[in-house]
Amino acid sequence: MWSMALRAPGKLNLHLGIYSELDERRYHKADSLMVAVDLADEVVVEELSDSPRHEGPQVVCCPAIDIPQHKNTAYRAAMELAQRVGRDPRVRVSICKHVPDQAGMGGSSSDAAAVLLALCELWGVDKNEPRVMQAAQAVGADVPFFLDPVPTLLVGAGDVVSRKFLPLEGRIPVVLVRPVGPGVSTPAAYAEFDRMPTAPQSPANLCRVLESLTAGPAEIAGLLFNNLDPVACRLHPRIPAVRTWLLGQTGVLGGMVTGSGSCVFGICETNERAEVLALAAREQLGAWAMASRLM
Repeated sequence: MWSMALRAPGKLNLHLGIYSELDERRYHKADSLMVAVDLADEVVVEELSDSPRHEGPQVVCCPAIDIPQHKNTAYRAAMELAQRVGRDPRVRVSICKHVPDQAGMGGSSSDAAAVLLALCELWGVDKNEPRVMQAAQAVGADVPFFLDPVPTLLVGAGDVVSRKFLPLEGRIPVVLVRPVGPGVSTPAAYAEFDRMPTAPQSPANLCRVLESLTAGPAEIAGLLFNNLDPVACRLHPRIPAVRTWLLGQTGVLGGMVTGSGSCVFGICETNERAEVLALAAREQLGAWAMASRLM
């Protein structure tokens, strides 16, 4: 039996600029500069050669996710690619979840990209060919980034790769804090943004820092931007307190909400300080928290 195991990393937005303008699909235009973190789901894709034809993929998540299978991003990714390359997706996808849901860290999008990469290997499809990117974009805006998760600037609706950067020198320490309770719904975040829109900043300065190949924690922390950060703070009653607490801690150089939330991240001076703050967030705030690093 053929199988492949992959790590599906989470992501952080170092820059997220949402525009009021909509594209022809009625999606908001966006500039999104994303980096991967070393917290990852574990995804295993296995070929089921003895399963009935046209049955579709089987997706199993641990812990279980309470959504219909056909809405799972891993299922949708397999179906999108299969339709484009004329294959029958008789596979089982097993996902062990570590990236928290509804956190703005792209866990389900990363799972989908892992499935696409595995199926490219199984079916002999070049992962760089347009049909793979089209399948990724059909599943979700963040999926294209995870096909090759080096630091990347995406434009369009945040789903069109514009520029890629070399991996960061070293691994920059971060602490991740997700408040307890439900996360922020992405549709609700965009509806709230439309109610009180704000203009985005340009990511140009951050791009220049990343191009310099000497980007350190302080330089990156000073250029963080996300105009959905205040939106998430309005929608989730616990985010403002978490954000204020985190930015007030010694050794935190800067931080904000990632994506539309609900995870707040802080770039730290050292790995040791990130570990200390993760423990403190769990004890003092009752939040899910973890020390990680920008990959």
